[in-house]
Amino acid sequence: MRVKLGKMENRFLCVIGFLFYGCIEPFETSFVDFESALVIDGTITNELKQQEVFLSRTYEFEDDGPTAESTADVSVSDGEGNTYTFQHIANGLYRSEQAFAAQSGRNYELSVITQDGRNYGSDPTQLTATTSIDEISVERITDDQGQDGVAILVDSFDPTGNAKNYRYEFIETYRVISPTWNPISLEPAPEPGCEVIKVPNTTDEQICYPTSFSNNIILTSTEDLEEDRVSNFMVRFINRNNYIMSHRYSILVRQLVQSNEAYAFFETLNELSGSESLFSETQPGFLQGNVFSKEDSNERVLGFFDVASVSEKRIFFNYDDLYPGEPLPPYLDPCRPSSPPLINMGGRCVLRPLIENGAGIYFADNGEQGDNEGPYLVVPRVCGDCKELGPTEVPDFWIE
Repeated sequence: MRVKLGKMENRFLCVIGFLFYGCIEPFETSFVDFESALVIDGTITNELKQQEVFLSRTYEFEDDGPTAESTADVSVSDGEGNTYTFQHIANGLYRSEQAFAAQSGRNYELSVITQDGRNYGSDPTQLTATTSIDEISVERITDDQGQDGVAILVDSFDPTGNAKNYRYEFIETYRVISPTWNPISLEPAPEPGCEVIKVPNTTDEQICYPTSFSNNIILTSTEDLEEDRVSNFMVRFINRNNYIMSHRYSILVRQLVQSNEAYAFFETLNELSGSESLFSETQPGFLQGNVFSKEDSNERVLGFFDVASVSEKRIFFNYDDLYPGEPLPPYLDPCRPSSPPLINMGGRCVLRPLIENGAGIYFADNGEQGDNEGPYLVVPRVCGDCKELGPTEVPDFWIE
């Protein structure tokens, strides 16, 4: 059984199957008594925004993926008479109809009623202590595996000592320059057949700004330290050969202060995501969160409803800041040109279909055309059109 828990990507993949059923020898890839359990992933924060909750269902190995729970009634109450209704957006994502920020001292509870009338809730949860990120820094290091790369480091300090438990997320945005972009492109000739013609390039983009999100559980605690201080904690390591740093890179780091219960849940979930935990001889049993069925105490409901304070900071850097004068990392694709013929030995078109379906893009004329070669050199589209990786619009937060 595999599961997807909202932003946590595949943290529950396989884990839940083993928690439900334990180890079986020999290992089988399907379960006769499969249980479709509701999966809840919701974190309400002290940011004034439309808050989000993710709902899905566990699924079996042979299925293509999780089933989104898309027809539920979702709401959050704050214990002060306020109830915030959530609307389904897409793929199990529910967003509050109005913006709100979690307030200190209030008991927030989640309510989920599915289309079949089943009623689910959460334990009352309060906002955690607020602690700001002091600094985000970048340092060139060699990691434990001997890889040369860049560490994104966080410093934080709570003089009151009330925070202690920290979870981190990040959003990274980077400039990509298409290595083989050309002002000329190919398109099918107007007449039927296998011919293609060169035209001015008005569709392919040279500079883009992709964005990607963290998909790991990143935790640290100061519980056993003399001070509630996070110092040089690494939230991201980027291998020096990763192309995302080539032309300019930015990362937004988000620090969430968690309750003891939330931290323990995410810590256990993170441990169970490792293969050694999954296939250990001793299985720990069902991973209990703070969500449950209001009608059937025996029904298993997965996930956690968290109310966390958030602090965030952004940093920019260039590859040359850390590797001055050194060659840039290799691009995502080696971009090796090929020269497909216009027509193959069987009389079928070769190059034109590649151009029509977008698989190939013009690189140059083939000046040394040989047998079974065409008049043009082409490369994969990602090499000459960065729209394959992300949008062309410069983000509002971007600075040079």
